[in-house]
Amino acid sequence: MTTPPSTEPTMWQRSTTRRFLKWLFSWRTVRRALIGVAGLVTLWALFCAEENVRGKQAWENYRREAEAQGKQFDLAALIPKPIPDEQNFAATPFIKSWFVRSNRTFAAVEYWNGDSYGRVGSMISSSRDKKDAGNRHFTDLVAWEMALAAPHSRDKKVTFESDKRDLASRAKAAPAVLDGLRTNEAVFAQLRAASERPLSRYPVGYDLDNPFAILLPHLSNVRSVCRRLGLKACAELAAGRSAEALGDVKLTLFMADSPKEEPFIISYLVRIACWQAATQPVWEGLAEHAWSDAQLQELEARLQQSDFVSEARRSLESERACGVTAIELVRKRGPGYLNDLGSDASSPPGPRDRSVANDIGLFIPRGWYYLEEYNYCRLFDTLLGSGFDTSKKRISPGQLVAGRQEVDLKLDNGLAKIIHHRIMAAMLLPGLENFITKAAEAQTIANQAAVACALERYRLANGQFPETLDALSPRFISQLPHDVITGEPYKYRRTADGQFVLYSVGWNEKDDGGVPGNKLFDDNEGDWVWQYASQ
Repeated sequence: MTTPPSTEPTMWQRSTTRRFLKWLFSWRTVRRALIGVAGLVTLWALFCAEENVRGKQAWENYRREAEAQGKQFDLAALIPKPIPDEQNFAATPFIKSWFVRSNRTFAAVEYWNGDSYGRVGSMISSSRDKKDAGNRHFTDLVAWEMALAAPHSRDKKVTFESDKRDLASRAKAAPAVLDGLRTNEAVFAQLRAASERPLSRYPVGYDLDNPFAILLPHLSNVRSVCRRLGLKACAELAAGRSAEALGDVKLTLFMADSPKEEPFIISYLVRIACWQAATQPVWEGLAEHAWSDAQLQELEARLQQSDFVSEARRSLESERACGVTAIELVRKRGPGYLNDLGSDASSPPGPRDRSVANDIGLFIPRGWYYLEEYNYCRLFDTLLGSGFDTSKKRISPGQLVAGRQEVDLKLDNGLAKIIHHRIMAAMLLPGLENFITKAAEAQTIANQAAVACALERYRLANGQFPETLDALSPRFISQLPHDVITGEPYKYRRTADGQFVLYSVGWNEKDDGGVPGNKLFDDNEGDWVWQYASQ
């Protein structure tokens, strides 16, 4: 006897899951879903179209107005023009060797690490100088003599320092220091001969799409040359050879200015470091009354040619152009290109990270990239504000700090950076205020050194320093420079020992009576002082 089939529905037929799946995949549900998706896609397309128009219009309107004011956004227009070799200081065999690369290391690095300066330079201690870092000090030639005479050692913990900074001790140590630098003389001679050429353009590969991947191996080499020339000039002054010292100071200043036309902030900062290397022997020669009137006239004229404020603005405008170029590259190549912005041109890309980021980038409206450019440039303008006055060679710390605070308010909130399209601004803007401080320091160095030369010329002619700076013009200086911070004359007074104190009120814009801060150019407290410390 067979059992008739049951007419009761099975458990699966009665289940909620089955009914839900049947509803979900029914034609009616699928059709409604497709209509919904199509609606969402349409809305997103309309949103993207609106954002594209809004972003592009905002950027193009800003750019048009900014270019009418003389601002430059095309990095290619800021690249130095080619120079014929016969006029180009950088077209010499030794300088060209700086750009030769092997095993990811530039060949010249081995040269500087292997000479006497490179071997012992890191062993010279300045702990005594740091206790009075607000003032300049004579170069510790005795420590250099000891380091050069010591057995070769790779133990970087070994240091050399002395408290013998008097002229007699430095003069005794000078021959050993000069002998140690003798291995560089052929290089110095080649650079000295090349400096007779009127122009300079290093063979930098500017033809890369990404400006942040351009290699600048010459900058470390320029700085290495200037450090050695600065030490050499100080030793020559101690040895009573001021004519040779003047030649080395002039070559140092020439080397410092050789990357002057390059549109990079790092090139500008290296120039400042090289100027500091050049002004150390200027200061030592003035402190010891080692320069003749004719030599002082040469130095003074050279120092007065500086205009670090105008050059700082130009460097910042180049930085802005680099930022705009970077954002445009990300817009064209996708967000994954952010990984490559700071990479060496020869570094292998990261395809996995780039592909994921670029997939996400497919859903980003193109107008948002234009808004990134717009906000980056607007915040750049806010940061600089009216803190630069190139006609008067003046920088206003108060206005720059106010601009910095306003920018920080707009960049501190992480979510706001995304919503208001300030991501690239947050990546590229920080640190620019510190650069501007360096520009003020550099102009102060040049101005104070020029005035100090004029003061020494007055002393040579009259037997003492003047009561006021007004006595210098026009015989000893054509025009007195003003404090880059205040726009007013530098503060000056004679001291009881027959010397003087010359100073700027410094970054705090407060007259502290010629008392320096905790370092030579303190950006928190104290004045920026030029005076001759005791030995």
